[in-house]
Amino acid sequence: MGEDVVARTFRALVESADQKFARVRDVPTYGRGPNHYFQKVFKAYTRLWQYQQENRSKLVEAGLQRWEIGEIASRIGQLYFGQYMRTSEARFLLESYIFYEAILNRGYFQGSKGSMKDLVVRFKELRFYARFLLVSLLLNRLEMVRVLVERFRALVDDCKVTFRETKNNFREWTLVVQEIARFMKVETAFMNVRPLRYCNLFDSYPSSVPYVARFHAKKMLKFRDALLASYHRNEVKFAELTLDTYRMLQCLEWEPSGSFYQKRPVELNEKLNENGALNDHSGTSGLIDINLVVDMTDPTLPPNPRKAILYRPSVTHLIAVIATICEELPPDSVMLIYLSASGKSGRGNISQMENSGGTRKSSKVKVVSEISQELDSSMPEAPVNNKGHSSDCHENFLCLCPKGNGGSNNNLYPGDIIPFTRRPLFLIIDSDNSHAFKAGFTWCRKGRDGCPTSFPFEASIQGAIWL
Repeated sequence: MGEDVVARTFRALVESADQKFARVRDVPTYGRGPNHYFQKVFKAYTRLWQYQQENRSKLVEAGLQRWEIGEIASRIGQLYFGQYMRTSEARFLLESYIFYEAILNRGYFQGSKGSMKDLVVRFKELRFYARFLLVSLLLNRLEMVRVLVERFRALVDDCKVTFRETKNNFREWTLVVQEIARFMKVETAFMNVRPLRYCNLFDSYPSSVPYVARFHAKKMLKFRDALLASYHRNEVKFAELTLDTYRMLQCLEWEPSGSFYQKRPVELNEKLNENGALNDHSGTSGLIDINLVVDMTDPTLPPNPRKAILYRPSVTHLIAVIATICEELPPDSVMLIYLSASGKSGRGNISQMENSGGTRKSSKVKVVSEISQELDSSMPEAPVNNKGHSSDCHENFLCLCPKGNGGSNNNLYPGDIIPFTRRPLFLIIDSDNSHAFKAGFTWCRKGRDGCPTSFPFEASIQGAIWL
């Protein structure tokens, strides 16, 4: 009777936690909105995890399977990873790694092989490997990445052989294996050089770095937010993390290293052995210390900037995200925007632009001209330039679309960024047309005398852009 009560309570806790998880799973990873509900989800899974620890023997007798414990641990790892993507706090990424590593070491998803019922568990195991691979990549645990890639490939091959009648279901997983293999092949050239992240073996300590030039004479701006976006054909990527955004993300992270970093894994293993978490991998163990990461973080390092990572965004979505971040940016902060995309420039595309967006372009120029005259009648008249100068701002852009599906709606123009320069902005354009976004370029310089808008941050942007 007691076992039935324990089992029913456990199932109720699982259902409640899963419902809360579903509400936060698809919440956008950008913005500084309140996250009170995330605390409720963490609390629900913490209570569930502790309950299965305290009543593990009774739950096993009631029919609890090892993969069910693994599913709970995997959900907790997902929650921590989601919090990392929203806050960029390394402790959440480390917590996620700890849970995923425990799942791997104990083989929670390795159950009865070959049965159709086991197919569901195999899909859960595949998703687990994909998530653990992403976490390990972000943490630069390259040895673990290699181990995971081999196990992941072997699991996919085994599933295609074991479940021949449903082998079409594994085509997407075969593509995922190919993605990570291609990603690692390209990244191999950088594995034996110094890390992209801050490393105290190579970099000076943060407090010793001299002050940089200030945007404002009275205060020093703090780097708080970053937006990383990429859009190329046939990009090297894994999941929705492209190679470009991955390397930029690594450059924007503080990482404990050197003597501090080397001694922490030993202490972690000792602590795990003390509570028996890694000693018994055969039973339905659930002993994972949920706060181990406290001993693995370096409190002396500055906080990581928040990072919004967009994979192949539309122009409207990109502008909306930039606007949201700028709106919530603290007054003493600066925002970094990194855009990696192909671009077009010159007159080779004039006819296409005139056909697809000529009417809209003419109306925009006319409206801007009328507003300019109304706002300041004393402003000198804009000089009449040749056709090349007047159309420069419409001929230079980044293309956020697949090849052959172009059009002005999918092009990001330099003028689209101008409204956001009202806030301190650090702009990086990684493109063959990056010069078009340089402050003082023709589209900006030639039209300045006839435009009512001032460019107070022009010097700052021009000094910050990377070509």
